Amino acid sequence: MTQLPETTDKKLGLVIDLDTCVGCHACVTACKGWNTENYGAPLSDMDAYGKDPVGSFLNRIHSFEVQPENGPAQTIHFPKSCLHCDDAPCVTVCPTGASYKRREDGIVLVNEDACIGCGLCAWACPYGARELDQAEGVMKKCTLCVDRIYNENLEEVDRVPACVRTCPAGARHFGDLGDPDSDVSRLVAERGGFDLMPEQGTKPVNKYLPPRPKDKLAEVSASSDTMQPVAETPKGFLRWLDKALEAL
Repeated sequence: MTQLPETTDKKLGLVIDLDTCVGCHACVTACKGWNTENYGAPLSDMDAYGKDPVGSFLNRIHSFEVQPENGPAQTIHFPKSCLHCDDAPCVTVCPTGASYKRREDGIVLVNEDACIGCGLCAWACPYGARELDQAEGVMKKCTLCVDRIYNENLEEVDRVPACVRTCPAGARHFGDLGDPDSDVSRLVAERGGFDLMPEQGTKPVNKYLPPRPKDKLAEVSASSDTMQPVAETPKGFLRWLDKALEAL
């Protein structure tokens, strides 16, 4: 069985803002594209356009409708991938040592050359974050794009996980959660970030930011100053457009 390091120099991970995520799946497709073309065995798709398609994904989005005690119901989009836990059961259960946690940055990875596809790590993970790639016969999981974040051939702005770089809503943040002064740690402290299923005792590194109550958005009424027209009569291009429309 693989041993976990007692401590890690860093705790690289993601902070995901559930208030901002719009469920567009851009992070899912970016992850699929990058991890099919680069690190490790490609993420396969079996019978992709048939009756029973099966594919490997390292990041998935689940959508839920929730009903707060006060305020209207709202839809929450919940992205989920490997949380790179400090006390990762997927590592300690691995019989070949293929699953391991790096001491230098805390990233949990799989040595695919040593993986026998037994599935014990998937069974041990309480988050369902591991998948068997049926074409390659090995277990796959989020790598935090380890082949991007240290790649000096890329521009510095691109040295983040593909999902973070791609998110159009800015809902995904990457950094060292072991450093209390890092941007991600401050964001977690300011917004009340939380662990997913803390009762499992896995100490996940990734954090989630809670959604804000949507009824707060309705505080601005239609009669407020912000909703008043800026001019009684249109001018310039708008005046020309108004006349053109009247002539139709």
